[in-house]
Amino acid sequence: MTEPARILVVGGGYVGMYTALRLQRQLRAELRAGTAEIVVVTPEPYMTYQPFLPEAAAGSISPRHVVVPLRRVLDRCRIVIGEVRSVDHAKRTATLATLATAEEGTGAVDLTYDELVLAPGSVSRTLPVPGLLDHGIGFKTVEEAIGLRNHVIEQMDIASSTRDPAIRDAALTFVFVGGGYAGVEALAELEDMARYTARYYHNLKPEDLRWVLVEASDRILPEVGEEMGRYAIRELRGRNIDVRLETRLESCEDRVAVLSDGTRLPTRTVVWTAGVKPAPVLAATDLPLNERGRLRCTSRLAVEGVDHAWAAGDAAAVPDVTAEEPGRECAPNAQHAVRQAKVLAENITASLRGQLLKEYEHAYAGSVASLGLHKGVAHVYGRKLKGYPAWLMHRAYHLSRVPTFNRKARVLAEWTLSGLFKREIVSLGSLEHPRAEFELAAAPPPDHGDKPSS
Repeated sequence: MTEPARILVVGGGYVGMYTALRLQRQLRAELRAGTAEIVVVTPEPYMTYQPFLPEAAAGSISPRHVVVPLRRVLDRCRIVIGEVRSVDHAKRTATLATLATAEEGTGAVDLTYDELVLAPGSVSRTLPVPGLLDHGIGFKTVEEAIGLRNHVIEQMDIASSTRDPAIRDAALTFVFVGGGYAGVEALAELEDMARYTARYYHNLKPEDLRWVLVEASDRILPEVGEEMGRYAIRELRGRNIDVRLETRLESCEDRVAVLSDGTRLPTRTVVWTAGVKPAPVLAATDLPLNERGRLRCTSRLAVEGVDHAWAAGDAAAVPDVTAEEPGRECAPNAQHAVRQAKVLAENITASLRGQLLKEYEHAYAGSVASLGLHKGVAHVYGRKLKGYPAWLMHRAYHLSRVPTFNRKARVLAEWTLSGLFKREIVSLGSLEHPRAEFELAAAPPPDHGDKPSS
């Protein structure tokens, strides 16, 4: 018997999940006959719908509804929880480490394939800022979002109970670096949540909290256009949020954020959202990369110059065939990733069946951004919206895009309930150390010396 054609999908994010989902539909006959196999290698058993992370951090959506379980959605695929460490495409081999290989102590294993889809996504792009490694907090995963929520409420607890004014001020100062979607939406939602939470503290007022947004360029939210970006700045500053443009974080050592304009901010919270870079695994392949470390791809989403290798999303430098300027590439964002996944799956199917491939073309739909509860900005199909209409459009758009009817229904139910009841203000910081209570109970009692004789 001949071996089935194995399609290896590296990554379970937007591109990985949507490509595998479409492939298992289009190749239903081949999968049933055993002539094709789809293997998805991903570090986590779920796909995170990142546009909902700010609302998860603010408590508007439960964390488990921000993620989509891959085993349920990709029921005709083989899911392997692990990480691809390197790819030798000349030999059609990927080297990967799994939870099992770590337990067995056998080291990484090799997996052969016939078609390769590289969609490992991106990681936070950090700079050599002193103190960032020790004190910085990211905002790309659901764990980071919930950890940040717990951290903010914990700082309010510290400020409420300390007698030291310096500790109180540092605890109530929150610095966000990066004026893109992640930074602005995370800051706006958390500021909204913290302002509401302050009413339940006897000695804290919303104006005691200091929120600072640091952006290196001269604008924020470039995706929504210059006019809407200026409106977003006015909206944030109207809420006493300190927006610093053309400013960089120079250092955050010793819990002091030093900015390029000379400002020194004692703070216990530095959130880093200043861009992303391709996943490190791309550098461990024999495939062509551009100067930014992304895979060189054709407009048909095939890796340039090689056969049987495909890529899309953050990992791929895909030519924008709709751009007026030659040489432009598609932006590495979720809107492109979801659309590219559809074309990518169709082209892989066409390639396996000896059919013609299609180019990836897109029509710009627009951009939406939330600025907290009932506030937002949008630039959609040439129309500019702000305030409540933009916020409503933001929710409607992302509700339509989140995968599976199950998740749509759960998110809509939570939004409905949050409109009827008060916000949740509980912090579950102990979740980050689940064994702490048991370890304390199981530890031997301290030795206080010999007991006095009777």
